[in-house]
Amino acid sequence: MKKIIFALLFASSFIATAQEEEKKFTLSGTVDTYFRANLNAPNAVDDDNSPLAAPGSSFANLPGFSLGMINVIAGYEGEKSGFVADLVFGPRGTDAVFASPMYSATGNIVNQLYAYWNVSEKVTLTIGNFNTFLGYEVISPAANFNYSTSYLFSYGPFSHSGIKADFSLGEDSSLMLAILNPTDATEFNPDGKYSIGAQYGVSGQYFNFLLNPDSYEIDFTGGFDLSDSFFLGLNAAYFDADDAAGFYGVALYPQLSTSDSFSIGLRAEYFAETNGEFGAIGTGIEESSVFATTLSANYSIGSLTIIPEIRLDSSSDDFFLNNDSEMASGLSSFVLAAVYSF
Repeated sequence: MKKIIFALLFASSFIATAQEEEKKFTLSGTVDTYFRANLNAPNAVDDDNSPLAAPGSSFANLPGFSLGMINVIAGYEGEKSGFVADLVFGPRGTDAVFASPMYSATGNIVNQLYAYWNVSEKVTLTIGNFNTFLGYEVISPAANFNYSTSYLFSYGPFSHSGIKADFSLGEDSSLMLAILNPTDATEFNPDGKYSIGAQYGVSGQYFNFLLNPDSYEIDFTGGFDLSDSFFLGLNAAYFDADDAAGFYGVALYPQLSTSDSFSIGLRAEYFAETNGEFGAIGTGIEESSVFATTLSANYSIGSLTIIPEIRLDSSSDDFFLNNDSEMASGLSSFVLAAVYSF
């Protein structure tokens, strides 16, 4: 009888410990896939498997039925410390971690990898590789309203490796300071130079600054709930560099929710390149600009979100290929995406 009681007590203790551990360890992520078709341009690729016609922004540029990525995020949250290991597999993940592998053969599947220490209730130190603090959009499709991404997002940065300190300054304000490797050099520092990052947040509005040895970027990201169902997001940025294309732009994100499961939103973006001796991403044309309008709907079925999207890109120069195999200033495309979150 004593053995039975002891066994029951041991089992209950083991279950309680396991339940306590389950509260601290988390496993989450997304799976996304999509269909994309140009409406006024060829839906094919060249000899290097690059799309013949696509927006000059990142992700969702492949023709036909295409893969996004599987994103698996493991995390452990203790009272004083924890970690996040964020892995990506698939075309979207490959594009997101484009500068890797630098050393490790598997560096191109690591989206984020960091540990943190809650020094106090108001200070947290984080060291490792983490996604950028600049910009409105992010790598994970589940955190963006539009499935395709903006030019502001696509010009980066995507990720940083370094150490940062987050300070809670009060109920509605925060400050982050960071020392970082060169932008998107996530596995190690290749040249011994470092960057400085800073973010000040107040009432949901964020002012971001990144100072590199040969460039700097100023960025504002925020949004306003204009009513219970209407939200307006905003992103504006200016980037200047000594030996790369500079840029500036602004994007508005009005979004209307008609029910718990359906919402519709628009991204209206103006983006321009500076530094005339350098060519822009996807164009190769000096000092080009583009106005891109993207209309998206989000329909949620449990953990699955269906995103139909119409996108119109209009450029200052003829750098989009049309159906007549001629260069044109406009590109229209359709995307139907499915994003499952777990």
